[in-house]
Amino acid sequence: MIPSICSRASPATLKYEPGLIVADGDFVIVHGRFSGLGRPKSWIAADILRIVDRVLVEHWDVLQGEASQAESKSGLPMFGGSFTE
Repeated sequence: MIPSICSRASPATLKYEPGLIVADGDFVIVHGRFSGLGRPKSWIAADILRIVDRVLVEHWDVLQGEASQAESKSGLPMFGGSFTE
């Protein structure tokens, strides 16, 4: 899967890490992290896809700046098993 944020204009430092992938019927959700965008925080993404007859027919995504350990209300990271800071 190529995340929607990737394009020829993306910086060479862009890194995408896929995480949990869940499928149910025609829907697939990929949870991942975008880093290396030159922003203060990495983005945590949920890409939601609808696939019909092996063809991608719809795509939505949700992007949120990654919370630091100090910002996390639960004390848990938004992605992976540890905080990146």
